[in-house]
Parts: sequence; structure tokens; C-alpha cells
Amino acid sequence: MDIIGFLKSQFICHLLICYIFIASGLIINFIQLFTLILWPINKQLFRRINCRLAYCISSQMVMLLEWWSGTDCTLYTDPESYHNYGKENAIVILNHNFEIDFLCGWNFCERFGVLGSSKVLAKKELSYMPIIGWMWYFLEIVFCKRKWEEDRKTVMQKLLNLRDYPENFWFLIHCEGTRFTEQKHQISMQVAEAKGLPKLKYHLLPRTKGFAVTVQCLRNVVSAVYDSTLNFRNNENPTLLGVLNGKKYHADLYVRQVIHILIPFWLTEVRIPLEEVPEDEQECSNWLHKLYQEKDAFQEEYYQTGTYPAVPIVPPRRPWTLLNWLFWALLLLYPLFKLLINMINSGSSLTLASFAFVIVIASVGVRWMIGVTEINKGSTYGNNDNKQKQK
Repeated sequence: MDIIGFLKSQFICHLLICYIFIASGLIINFIQLFTLILWPINKQLFRRINCRLAYCISSQMVMLLEWWSGTDCTLYTDPESYHNYGKENAIVILNHNFEIDFLCGWNFCERFGVLGSSKVLAKKELSYMPIIGWMWYFLEIVFCKRKWEEDRKTVMQKLLNLRDYPENFWFLIHCEGTRFTEQKHQISMQVAEAKGLPKLKYHLLPRTKGFAVTVQCLRNVVSAVYDSTLNFRNNENPTLLGVLNGKKYHADLYVRQVIHILIPFWLTEVRIPLEEVPEDEQECSNWLHKLYQEKDAFQEEYYQTGTYPAVPIVPPRRPWTLLNWLFWALLLLYPLFKLLINMINSGSSLTLASFAFVIVIASVGVRWMIGVTEINKGSTYGNNDNKQKQK
């Protein structure tokens, strides 16, 4: 192992990275709180400011993937569609198989300049999480309780509020609703059999209601749907802890070359214009199920050949994620080191014990934050909800 690789694997480096993220995140959350006074005066200015404040937080996570880990991200797509990315509003459908798929989705947004304004459909519990959850609140992220009878009205209202958003945005949605596991897949396919739907090999059945409402509310605002499928080469199993340790992964992201989902996939062309997606809820549901059947076929092809049937493009890294992190590092590390030196010089046992206690608490906090992304500690949503549907 080289010296740089050795340093990346050291816990003290991880603590410093997390200290910068937590301290800067709380500062930004505090600033966001004061931007609320702008909402009744100038809503669009409020939104533009919060896009940039949110970028200061989320770009630190992307920096870990791009610059610290050095993970390669190859985009497979049509060159003509490539020029539209970042220049139009879009709904981005993502598979949900890996612990860092959300991070790769953010990386995709960053490469095309829409990271600060990107939106997601997220579970309500995340809104209470400091830093990212609070950041999302100011970004007008759409939160749901995963109880559609209660969620429908709230989700529709939140989506309709985005119709006059001043920045180009991508709405990222995991239609499967939860991360893929063998147990959830088995239960999901039992539901597919009960409903007479074709079984999927590599995906869970998509949750169609949230997608249908998203399409309905954002029609004439969003220009296209990007059907994106993420995989990692050589059977890599990426984790956030691996990224933090500086481990390099090799991600392949396929943005589907589809213009109309009802024609055979071997005749498909560029991206999906939103007007091609049916407006009726049942027809939209059928459309999404067909898309996932095709998605499964492309996944099968990737596992057999190790590539996608499209042109590989590596979007250039932008320097802003690194520059943003360096700014916060310079701003926050100096007072930390100064405090540490003063504590050591004081020679007080109580002071040193207090510092040690803070380190322990910080390490527990770091482990908790990483644990949120781990598949084996993910939600039981796909397990319990599908079982209830079968009763």
C-alpha cells in the first residue's frame, strides 16, 4: 500500500473529514434557517440561495467519491441525448441495489451542474436527520410516510410547488421504493405472480402510484424521463465505508436510449420525452411495468457481457466539489488544531478526558451515519408492506 492509500485508511483522517462535514453542515443549516425570512418577500431568491447552500453540503459527499476514492464513473448513453443533460428538467429513474447508489446519482447530477437543485422522493424519517435531512427541507424535497392514503395529497402539493422552480432540476426517484435484497425480491415476485405480472430477475416490482403522480404534477415542467441503471464492474460491492477508506470502484451508469417504451427495446432510440408517458394512472402503471421488464433485459445483458449497448462517455470532473471541501477544511481545521494545542498545553486531566470523550462520541456518530446506508440495516418496507398486500 502506498503512503496516500495508507493515510486514506486511517481513522483519524475519517474523523477529520466527518468533522468538516458535520461542522460545515450545521453552519449551513443555521444559515438556511435565516433564509426563511426571504420566502414571503422573494421566493425565487430563497430558492436560488438554498440551491447553492445545499451544494456546499452534498458536494462534500461527491468529493469523497470523485477525489478521495477516485471512483471511475462511466456513462453509457446516446451522444445526442448527452448534450441535453443539465439543460432541461428531468425525472431520473434509478435502480436501488447498492449502498452508494444515492451517491452515484449525486455524482451524475454534479457532472451536469444540477446537484444543488436536484430533488428526491424520500421517506419522512430522513427529514429529521441533521444536516442532509434539514438541508432537504429547505430544498423543498418531497417527503412521504409510505402510506399512500395519507401521502397522496401532501406529495401532490409538494410536486405542484415545484412547477415554478427557477433552476433546472432533476427529480431522482427509486420506483422500487426500497433497496434490493433477496428476501424482498422473493416477496415482490410472489406479489407479481398474484397480480399476474411478469416476474423480474434483477429488480423489485416498481411502486407505480408515486411515479404516476410525479408525472402528472410535473407534466409541461419536466422535459424528459431518464431511465438510469447503475452497476459496478468485476462484481464490486461498494460501500460508503469503502469510499471513506479511499477504495476505488468502477461504476457504469446506463441512461436508457428510449423514445417510446411500447416498441421493442432493440428498436429504441434516444431519451424518453415526458409527453410519451401516459397521463392516465393505470396506463402509466402499465408503462412503468413495461419499462422495468426492459430494464431487466438490459441488466441481464450487462451481467453477460460486462457492458451496455451504448456509447461509453466519461463526463469530466468539475473542480467545484474539491474547492468547496478545501474551503471548509481551511476554515474549520485551524480553530480545531488551535483548540487541541491549547488543551494539551493546559495539562488538565479533566480537559483531556473531555476531549477523549468527544472523540468517542464523534466516532460513534461517524459509524451511525455510515450505518444509515448499509443494506443489511435498511428498512423493512419491502418485506412487511408486500406481505400485507398478500393477506
